[in-house]
Amino acid sequence: MLKRLISGVVLGFLFIISLPNIASADTAILNVSYDVTREFYKDFNPAFAKYWKEKTGETVTINQSHGGSSKQARSVVDGLEADVISMNQPTDIDILYERARLIPKDWQKRLPNNSSPTASTTVILVRKGNPKHIKDFDDLIKSGIDVVIANPKTSGNGRYAYLAAWGSVLKKGGTDAQAKEFVTKLFKNVPVLDTGGRGATTTFVQRDIGDALLTFENEVALIKKELGGDQFEVVYPSISILAENPISLVDRVVDKHGTRKVAQAYLEFHYSDIGQELAVKHSLRPQVEASAAKHKADFKPVQFFTVDDTFGGWANVQKVHFADGANFDQIYIK
Repeated sequence: MLKRLISGVVLGFLFIISLPNIASADTAILNVSYDVTREFYKDFNPAFAKYWKEKTGETVTINQSHGGSSKQARSVVDGLEADVISMNQPTDIDILYERARLIPKDWQKRLPNNSSPTASTTVILVRKGNPKHIKDFDDLIKSGIDVVIANPKTSGNGRYAYLAAWGSVLKKGGTDAQAKEFVTKLFKNVPVLDTGGRGATTTFVQRDIGDALLTFENEVALIKKELGGDQFEVVYPSISILAENPISLVDRVVDKHGTRKVAQAYLEFHYSDIGQELAVKHSLRPQVEASAAKHKADFKPVQFFTVDDTFGGWANVQKVHFADGANFDQIYIK
């Protein structure tokens, strides 16, 4: 009887220690992203989960965290255990290497298009009828025009809006001094700085503040879809910035969690036909060549400039414009 009791205890113990292995058949990963991707990932994540289940038999849950892009990136550096990170500018992923060595320095080389499967651009949203007759960035510095922009210190959306305005002056033959003067006048017309793009949208749409909203093209499409296209109009500037949306594994986290394989597949799914079609559905410009060609007619042609060709890359942008005491601080404090 003692032998049977011991055998029962051993079998029970073996069953208990086997439970983690059983539970591991289901996996969860966390995608830390910026705040205007909520709707895209509401469609994208179930599509990936379905694909992964059919391919591997494994159930995967994708959890999301959204907020101002720079704030989100700092949260990961400070310990938020993201398996993947999806931002709207590479500097908000670079800091994972620079401050915490969570990823390799050359992370952008691991996926096509510098790890950017989608892109957007900065446009101007105005109220129905365009009562202030806003046609381009130049109109935003006129007296009596209130412009809503997210804070460039905490939001990639706001950073691109700032750079779009600055770059528009340079691309028309202006100097950096003239661009700085222009952007200074622009921010004198900004009544409030929200920490993220979605907050800026709320200020403009729900709080009814401002005559114009500078934001991403895909955010404008969402506003018009949810609230009705007759309440607002979109103005495409004569020239604007290409806003690429990079993604990356967070290596130290996926290795700790044992989720590298599924997280890598999740990133690669962005480049799949399904992933690119979902991007188009949410008015994100696809960056895979075949998808971009297929959907060329779905997006308004824009004369783009990039951070690299106009500002010398993101490292230089950060130093010159957004570091403490740099151009934005000088402009906004003034």
